[in-house]
Amino acid sequence: MEIKKGQKPNRLIYEKSPYLLQHAHNPVDWFPWGEEAFAKAASENKPIFLSIGYSTCHWCHVMERESFEDIEVAELLNEHYVSIKVDREERPDVDHLYMTICQAMTGRGGWPLTAIMTAEKKPFFTGTYFPKQQKHGRIGLMEILSQLNDKWSTEREHVVSVSENIVERTIKQTLIELKGDVNGAILDLAFEGYVSMFDPQNGGFGKAPKFPTSHNLSFLLRYAKLKNNEQALSMVEKTLDMMHRGGLYDHIGQGFSRYSTDDRWLVPHFEKMLYDNALLAITYTEAYQVTGKEKYKTIADQVFNYVLRDMTGVEGGFYCAEDADSEGVEGKFYVWTPEEVIEVLGEEEGELINRIYDITDSGNFEEANIPNLLEETLENYAAMIDIPLDQLQAKVNTSLQKLFVHRETRIHPHKDDKILTSWNGLMIAAFAIAARAFKKSEYADAAERATDFVMRRLRREDGRLLARYRDGESAFLGYVDDYAFMVWALIELYETTFNTTYLQQAIELNDQMVELFWDQEKGGLFFYGHDAEQLFTRNKEVYDGAVPSGNSVAAMNFIRLARMTGDLRLEALFDKQVKACSGSVERYPAGHSIMLIAILHTYEPSREIVVAGAMDDPKLQEMITEIRSKFLPNTVLMINPDGELGVEARKLLPVIADKTTVNGQPAVYICENYACQAPITEMEQLLLML
Repeated sequence: MEIKKGQKPNRLIYEKSPYLLQHAHNPVDWFPWGEEAFAKAASENKPIFLSIGYSTCHWCHVMERESFEDIEVAELLNEHYVSIKVDREERPDVDHLYMTICQAMTGRGGWPLTAIMTAEKKPFFTGTYFPKQQKHGRIGLMEILSQLNDKWSTEREHVVSVSENIVERTIKQTLIELKGDVNGAILDLAFEGYVSMFDPQNGGFGKAPKFPTSHNLSFLLRYAKLKNNEQALSMVEKTLDMMHRGGLYDHIGQGFSRYSTDDRWLVPHFEKMLYDNALLAITYTEAYQVTGKEKYKTIADQVFNYVLRDMTGVEGGFYCAEDADSEGVEGKFYVWTPEEVIEVLGEEEGELINRIYDITDSGNFEEANIPNLLEETLENYAAMIDIPLDQLQAKVNTSLQKLFVHRETRIHPHKDDKILTSWNGLMIAAFAIAARAFKKSEYADAAERATDFVMRRLRREDGRLLARYRDGESAFLGYVDDYAFMVWALIELYETTFNTTYLQQAIELNDQMVELFWDQEKGGLFFYGHDAEQLFTRNKEVYDGAVPSGNSVAAMNFIRLARMTGDLRLEALFDKQVKACSGSVERYPAGHSIMLIAILHTYEPSREIVVAGAMDDPKLQEMITEIRSKFLPNTVLMINPDGELGVEARKLLPVIADKTTVNGQPAVYICENYACQAPITEMEQLLLML
């Protein structure tokens, strides 16, 4: 028997998390993570049932419908367990810890994450999604809960002993020695790893499911540039092209879904995450700089359009995600039939779109169609019907806009309107990078508005970053990702605006991050601060998964800030950071792409460019524009402006102090490996040097 959401609310009704609020009318007597739940479990001698997920998670919705809205399941949980719901995006510290345990115990992970544990937070059972009753070879939740309750009642000492052993093994695993010594050869090993995993037919790495992990591509772009390696560039272009052509990309409403369930990028898991779109926008922007191909700029622009239209709050902060499901059906919002397209566009226009975007009677997804360009590119179709590509593109764009307007009348997927500091950092960085590359001031404006939001709404009075804002409430002490990603964003924003306020904020947050998270004994950064709730172990995240690790981004920040400010302390931190994480990098180089990007600063030539002159000088602006149009990895860009602006800049950036105009003319100074060349005052010479 299932119960609908007319039920009397449980404690989650007082939470801000959209995920917790989705479960606020379950008959399960849910608690949020906190001492009240653990005290109840201890006083009543009950185990904890922990369920971790997020609001746009498809299988979380399925498990809720099947089990958590069900009276029979609720009665069993309420009688024998204390049940806790956690939003993984609010408490990634809790999620990381129990996901590590789940992967160690079962060999797999994912969400919803299920753990059953003692009141001391020590688990003795973990898993992911479970149906109510056994099906398709997967054990049912009712069976699990009944069996574990019997064990708890009759073999309590053994169960507690199992939990103690699990905790002991987890502590050893999280404290594993990560130190090592890498050298430049690690970059080549990483490249070879990507080559071995590359899918030459469809692009991407490995087999289905395929994730974008665009920071892998950003590393390969740098490797291609610095090593003059055409194979690395071709792997990037093939992947970027195929991801965009497939259903992973929303051809009607723009933006990328989280991952593809097949090898061809055709059938996505339809949820859209802010972090994916931020990282992909960066990579497409970089690909445009490297290749000069307008298609990559167009795709990046479309991603930014989607974010500004659908994922931006009134105060400028960026929302988390959009769901895969609408009306309880995965992908329903996004799919089409040929008849529906023709109904919207008319016979001739509709047939054209159906042909180009593979919308057929047989369908490619559950008797409907995900629009895609895998079978036929616009270039090929334009040649086939002998029409100029730009004319066909304009015609198609008009049709897609009509379909978008029609699609807006459908019931939308749920939008998670939490604003996370870490993911906002990624999107701010993306907008700032694109503002430079595309010469678009509106992108810089978006980055500045979001930064202002974070600094006003997600910092305590003492300057401590917080992790989440929603519905007027800021909460949860910021994690290392919040700090590292925001420092990255602020560095990019300085290079875009040359506003030293952003650089000052980057330095302040970087210093605070070191104070809160640095491991004084072994180096590296813990995931949560010494001032936060202390779980039974403090872990360090080094692996660059769907989102880069805070440790990797911090290493990149350390070396960039060191090059800009001349602060030898930051250079020493970079060296310690790389050494602290090198053991992990050595074991699997291709899984640490952002750390490798940081390491590139050491093993390949690094460059500092300083532009000196009056900010309103057209020639100076022309020089800056030319520099920004190029893909210049391992390069930091600074300005020594005339007047009062220069006074503040030289305080933060002493390396620019002696780099001034030449005979009243703006000048560019290019410094490599701690040596500066003669100042450049003419555009022809600058182009040659770049």
